[in-house]
Amino acid sequence: MTRHDDTRRRFFGRALAAGSGLLLTGCDQLSQNAWFTRVLGSAEKLTQGTQRLLLSRKSMAQEFSEADISPQFRSNGTSNPNNPLYQTWVASGFADYRLQVDGLVARPRAYTLDELKALPSRTQITRHDCVEGWSAIGKWKGVSLSHLLAQVEPHPQANYVVFHCADPMNGQGSHYYESIDMDDAWHVQTVLAYDLNDAPLPVKNGAPIRVRVERQLGYKSAKYLTRIELVERFDHIGKGRGGYWEDRGYEWYAGI
Repeated sequence: MTRHDDTRRRFFGRALAAGSGLLLTGCDQLSQNAWFTRVLGSAEKLTQGTQRLLLSRKSMAQEFSEADISPQFRSNGTSNPNNPLYQTWVASGFADYRLQVDGLVARPRAYTLDELKALPSRTQITRHDCVEGWSAIGKWKGVSLSHLLAQVEPHPQANYVVFHCADPMNGQGSHYYESIDMDDAWHVQTVLAYDLNDAPLPVKNGAPIRVRVERQLGYKSAKYLTRIELVERFDHIGKGRGGYWEDRGYEWYAGI
């Protein structure tokens, strides 16, 4: 990535982060602030259009050296899902964990954690930019989502990948979810991470598997993955805006 690319990436990330820091802290509070959600909504098309104009969809997020790794990597969002099934997985060391991959695919299947770790891995040191106003650099290891897509064979009408997660977000059975388009899904840096900084992914950071969408803001990198669903459209999921925070006013395309 060039210095110009990184400058632009930092600009978008800091602009959104600055907006969050002016009034409130924490995603939950931000989602209830009308001013902030209007800013995100009005900026989304400009951000997406600008990035697609200036960068190829195959462009890479900046990667860093071991010396750049942050001393601590904070937890964004949920830090320990209040979900009985998830807690049984934690107690068993995720021995019974399964990641279901289905939807508009020719060969749906479920993966154990060991099966995911047996697939070709990728390691990358990247920066996480959180809409709350903080960032951290971490070393991630996992399987590129593209490897799973190649195995399950998406149908031509599959336009989006939806990530379903274990963390409940209210008392009515709603769980966290996110989505990306197929360009980001096939991107080499979109990784299903199981290690952080040369150790198994901690619970607070999304164990056993979280997605890393390195070219977008942190809330797109969903944690505690339980299912990956390929869909033609996502207006039937949640409130139809493509993600838990998007349903509350955040932009769907959060490129930086």
